[in-house]
Amino acid sequence: MTWVPLLLADRSPSLRYLVLTELLGRDTEDREVQELAGLRSEDPLIATLLRLQREKGNWKDIDQAGYTIGGSIRATSAALMRLGYLGIRSDHPTVRSGVEFLFSKQRKDGSWPLPERVSDFEFTRGPYTMTPIQTSIPLLGLVMCGYSDDPRAERAFDWLMEKRNDDGTWPAGKVEDVYVRIAGYRRLSHSQWGCRTNTTHALLCLAYHPTRRRSPDARQALDHLLGRETRERNNLGFNVARYIGVEPHRGALTYHAKYDPALILDICSKVGANRSDPRVEELIEWIVNQQGPYGLWEYTPHPEVSRWISFDILRALERIDDSTDWISTKKRKHFVPYPRKKKRF
Repeated sequence: MTWVPLLLADRSPSLRYLVLTELLGRDTEDREVQELAGLRSEDPLIATLLRLQREKGNWKDIDQAGYTIGGSIRATSAALMRLGYLGIRSDHPTVRSGVEFLFSKQRKDGSWPLPERVSDFEFTRGPYTMTPIQTSIPLLGLVMCGYSDDPRAERAFDWLMEKRNDDGTWPAGKVEDVYVRIAGYRRLSHSQWGCRTNTTHALLCLAYHPTRRRSPDARQALDHLLGRETRERNNLGFNVARYIGVEPHRGALTYHAKYDPALILDICSKVGANRSDPRVEELIEWIVNQQGPYGLWEYTPHPEVSRWISFDILRALERIDDSTDWISTKKRKHFVPYPRKKKRF
């Protein structure tokens, strides 16, 4: 395991803590683990967020949390995603105050308000009245910090499930009762109205829930995502780079404009897809073939976060469980975002 000394040599005590506990199996009573747990508050990835949090528990819309649109709800969601990914949970006062701020903005039906730019976007019949990502983004920040079983979070899950398409995907949005058009790069190969951005983020929320992650609903959504054949090397690890703060949390409908194979692998490990599915097996083989000579995966746009990407991939590979009763129904289909229309003459 050539990656062990390289990951444990990283400057971040948070990464070293996660490597010891989640890859090397050290328990919380281990002396080195306890030392790193105490040092995590000094990690710039965490210390920066602690300094930027406001008195109400929120983060502002333009700061090092990475958000440039959407206001305090989006910025606070991004901050909680990072803290949750780094292993900071509900017992931390910063997390608790951020979570309470998000819940204070929740609507009675379980949703959160539309981001300003989405609600103002004029469709042919008027502005958007609903898009699932308005709720799945703040909900993901909550569940990553350990609030999956909170009754308020469960109401958000119920709202999200109500907006699901009959084929198991989530739409781009609606204007009243009319579906909005889906941009080509966000289409799903086996769905008429399924949006990859909204389906991916709703599925991420389910994947962090202790019981919903193995539900038929989660598996059906993942089946759709695996049906798209596209693997861009430069995007491998993009989502982790966004959690860490190297990549920004930009976009509403374009939030998952880039298709990250490492993210799909991580979802597979949480939802229960295994190597019996040829699509999963080929995805694993492709990712393993991208591994460097020293056991790491380089994130080519920002090589400085390659150790974080490598940790995330190694953890997902270790968690792939071949004993799950996974059943695939969608064949992988060559993806063309904007196919040429046949000429009439």
